[in-house]
Amino acid sequence: MLNDRREPTSILNRSFITLFFANMAFNMGQFMSNALLPVYVDSLGAPAAVIGLVVSTFGFAAILFRFVSSPIMDTYNRKYIVAFASLLMVIAFFGFGISKSIPVLIAFRLIQGCGTAFGNACCLAMVANMLPKDKYTTGIGYYSLAQAISQAIGPSIGLWLVGLVDYQMTFAINAGFMLIAAVMALLLKYDFTRTKKLKLSFQNLIAKEAIIPSVVSFLLIAGTTVTSFLIVFAAGQGVTKNIGLYYTVSAVTMLVTRPLVGKLVDKAGLIRVCVPALLCNVASFIVISFSTNLWGFLIASFIAAFGSGACLPAMQALCMKSVPGERRGAASSTNFIGLDLGGLVGPSIAGVVAQSFGYVTMWRVMVIPFILSALTLVIFRRRVVEIEENFV
Repeated sequence: MLNDRREPTSILNRSFITLFFANMAFNMGQFMSNALLPVYVDSLGAPAAVIGLVVSTFGFAAILFRFVSSPIMDTYNRKYIVAFASLLMVIAFFGFGISKSIPVLIAFRLIQGCGTAFGNACCLAMVANMLPKDKYTTGIGYYSLAQAISQAIGPSIGLWLVGLVDYQMTFAINAGFMLIAAVMALLLKYDFTRTKKLKLSFQNLIAKEAIIPSVVSFLLIAGTTVTSFLIVFAAGQGVTKNIGLYYTVSAVTMLVTRPLVGKLVDKAGLIRVCVPALLCNVASFIVISFSTNLWGFLIASFIAAFGSGACLPAMQALCMKSVPGERRGAASSTNFIGLDLGGLVGPSIAGVVAQSFGYVTMWRVMVIPFILSALTLVIFRRRVVEIEENFV
């Protein structure tokens, strides 16, 4: 169990900055490898179905291990767990480089899923104790920029490195990022006193107090993963040149919107800020469905950055606020289970709709998860306000 909360006086304290860069290194290796792996599997001569299997194995493994990770994170020192998770990723990435068969690749993909289940969730649980109470959501917004930056540049760096060297060396560089994450985790000053034994129970596996923000996160990710169809849809609309700027505009805008929305939530409350923000996603998808030129897609990207891109950190903060410090591991895992499930369900539903009714209809139908996420917050607004008011 963590010691009594020692209130930090500012967001940018030494522990926060160290964990921020540890999390950035962890995510950089992740996003680089995730972009490379489908191409690498294809280079081994695997058919599309096998490529899909290798890619999806990671998601299923992450969800499976998240249930086990919750009680472990709430029992042992979290900074050592992050270091251990990073070392698991080192093994996985070196394994990718030497894998010449699909079964071996899948085995290392399972190891990667295990490392992810512990790494990201444990970092989120730790950062919760490094932020001042009155700037809590703002701090989570700043913290989430580590992932946003890695997501924006990681895939491009990975693909560039493959062209410069080869897959084996690129995966080794991925592993190097994970070693950096492990070292920085060990350098963290993180107060911890173990007061209980490891126990597997439903209460330790899932934080029921964090279900509401986790459901909202599930709906948001289920909707936003539809952007995986963006380039295909844009090509069908005759927009192929510079369409990658959609992701650049989104990433740059989120650098501003995530801290901004966090500050507004801390001052005005989550409901007043996030419900209107979520409707920005509805607007962005409607704009995309009518877009026939690059400017339409870029405007939609800008609007979307005020929606789920800004609200997801607020949901993470609400998860952390919903439980005492000694249960933040369970709350963090519950949050990431929602994110992982959304990532699995969203593209599947969108693909069925697109195949049956076309891409234009798909964009318009997939506003439903965003509407449901806003309705969830409105319906359970009393519980959300209660969590915010009782946060200590």
